[in-house]
Amino acid sequence: MPTNILMPALSPTMEKGNLARWLKKEGDAIKAGDIIAEIETDKATMEVEAVDEGTLAKIVVPDGTADVAVNDVIGVIAGEGEDAGSVTTAPAASKAPAPAAGDLAVPVGLQYERAPKMEPVAGQAAKPAAVNGHDKAEGGRVFSSPLARRIAKESGIDLGAIQGSGPHGRVVERDVKAAMAGGGAAKAAPKAADASQVQAPAATPAPAPKPVAASDETVKKMFAAGSFTEVPHDGMRKTIARRLVEAKQTIPHFYVTVDCELDALLALREQINAAAPKDKDGKPGYKVSVNDMVIKAMALALQRVPEANVTWTEATMLKHKHADIGVAVSIPGGLITPIIRAAETKTLSVISNEMKDYAARARAKKLKPEEYQGGTCAVSNLGMFGVKNFQAIVNPPHATILAVGAGEKRVVVKKDAPAIATIMSVTLSTDHRAVDGALGAELIAAFKTLIEHPMSLLV
Repeated sequence: MPTNILMPALSPTMEKGNLARWLKKEGDAIKAGDIIAEIETDKATMEVEAVDEGTLAKIVVPDGTADVAVNDVIGVIAGEGEDAGSVTTAPAASKAPAPAAGDLAVPVGLQYERAPKMEPVAGQAAKPAAVNGHDKAEGGRVFSSPLARRIAKESGIDLGAIQGSGPHGRVVERDVKAAMAGGGAAKAAPKAADASQVQAPAATPAPAPKPVAASDETVKKMFAAGSFTEVPHDGMRKTIARRLVEAKQTIPHFYVTVDCELDALLALREQINAAAPKDKDGKPGYKVSVNDMVIKAMALALQRVPEANVTWTEATMLKHKHADIGVAVSIPGGLITPIIRAAETKTLSVISNEMKDYAARARAKKLKPEEYQGGTCAVSNLGMFGVKNFQAIVNPPHATILAVGAGEKRVVVKKDAPAIATIMSVTLSTDHRAVDGALGAELIAAFKTLIEHPMSLLV
C-alpha cells in the first residue's frame, strides 16, 4: 500500500513550514536514514530523514512551496513490489481518521501515514476521530488550526460559519480574526441545558471579551494612500509576534534592577585573553567577551539560588538541576535564542567558542531545534548598542530573563568620596508566579556578587 509523507512538525510550536527543496526525485529508491528533503521553519533550515523504505512515487508539494501546514501530504512512497509509476495522487488517508492500534506509528521527524483501520464497536456506527488536530462540527467536519480554534472559542465564534482560506479550505487564524472584525460569523449557539442544569443557580456573567487589535484595513486608513509600502510578514516575524503577545498576556512580569561595577571583571578578561594559546597562524584559541562572563555568572547565580531556577506549569513547579542559559542572537528578520546547556559546568573559553558557533549558524539558519528550544533562563544584551537599561520579556518556558546594558564610566561614591568606575546596569524580568520579588532580588544580588568578584567565575 502506498505511504503518505506528511509535512513534519519540527518543533512543538510549528504549524507550517516551507518545503525548500527535495533531495530525491520521483522514481528514486529510498532507504531508512536517507536525507530526502529540506524544510524551512521560522527559525532554521532542517534536513529531513526517511524512516521507511520504498520508491518516491509522487512529489505532491514541489520545491519552494511556502506555508505548508503540518501533516499535509507532501509526497507518496510506493512500497516493495508496488508499481511506483501507477501512483499519481496521494491516498485519501491524508484526511482520514487517526490510525488505530497496529497501523504505522508517526515517528519524530518526517511523518508518514497509511490508510487507517476503522473497527466499529458492535451495535454502533463507526465514528471518525479528529484528524491532525482538526475538529468536527455538528453539520460536517470543519478543518481548522489549533490557534484558530482557540481564538474562536474565546470569542464565541462559530467555526462552521467561517470560510477557510488555508490549505484544503482549512480555517486559520486570519479567517477567524477577519470574521471578528467584520461581524460576518455567527456566534456559537448555546447548548440546551440538561435536567441537572435546570436545577442549578443562575450562571455568573461571562467575562469581558479580550481586546482585539484593529483590522489591517482600519490601520491602513490612518495613513495617506501611497505614503507607505507593505512588506508581508515572514514566518519568523509572525512567530515572534505571537509568542511575545502570549508572554505579555499570560505571564505576570516583575522587574528588579541593579548596577554592577565592572572594573575587576574587565581586568580579569584582559588577562584571560592574553593567556589564550595561539595556533600556527597566530590566531588565539578563544576570545572571551563580557557577555560570555555574564552567561557564566547568571548560571552560577541560579545554582546559588536554586529556587529561582524553575519553570512554572499549572500543576507543578519544575526545579531544574542545571542552568541552561539562552542567549538572544539578532539575525536578519528577527532573533533566536540558542541555549548554552549546563553553563555552570563550562569554562569561559568553552562558553565563548560555543556562542561564536551558535551565532554563526543562527545567522545561516542552521541551528537544530534542540539547540534553541527549552532552557531555564535567558540573557539579552543590548549594551553593544549603547543601551543603558531596558526590560526584556520573559521567554517561556523560562521564568527569568536578564537584560544587560552598556558598561560606562560613571561617578560613584567610594569611602564617602566621589570616584570613577565602570558601571553596567542589569534588569531581571521574572515570571511572578514562579519567582516573586524577594526571590528575584536574591537572584540578582547573587549575580552582582559574581560579576564584581569575577575570580569566582573561574573556580
